[in-house]
Amino acid sequence: MKKIVLVSIIAMLGIFTMNAAQGEKAFGAQFNYASKYSLVGLDLNFQYEFLDNARLEPEFIYYFENDGLSAYNVNMNFHYLIRTSHRFALYPLAGFSYARVNDYGDGENRFGANVGVGTEYSINNHCAFYIEQRFQILKDMNQSVTGLGFKYKF
Repeated sequence: MKKIVLVSIIAMLGIFTMNAAQGEKAFGAQFNYASKYSLVGLDLNFQYEFLDNARLEPEFIYYFENDGLSAYNVNMNFHYLIRTSHRFALYPLAGFSYARVNDYGDGENRFGANVGVGTEYSINNHCAFYIEQRFQILKDMNQSVTGLGFKYKF
């Protein structure tokens, strides 16, 4: 299953990179906190602005083990950017989620949705900080996820 998820992420990134000639692209990393099991995680993502103020973001989140419990998420989110200045933007987000939770070797798979909001502050033309708050709607595993990240735009 891990190989399928990894190949899917690489394929999504490849598709977006090949078709990304028009809009802004960015690679990002963020630290996450998931409320359901109090897990801390690391997120790697790719953003592609395919229209003015609209972008897609495939992402992979790995949650570090805590009391025998670990998890990962694969998400595909849509952001609608509301630019309040040339450096600052707000964005609602919505998307699809796949979650895998491992509890002492036993695992559960869940599919669901993400809804939330984020803010982004551009330091310069290539670097930005961002904060996101989202709610993941998953069967028997609804949770709030808070993220603080950094991205490189190209």
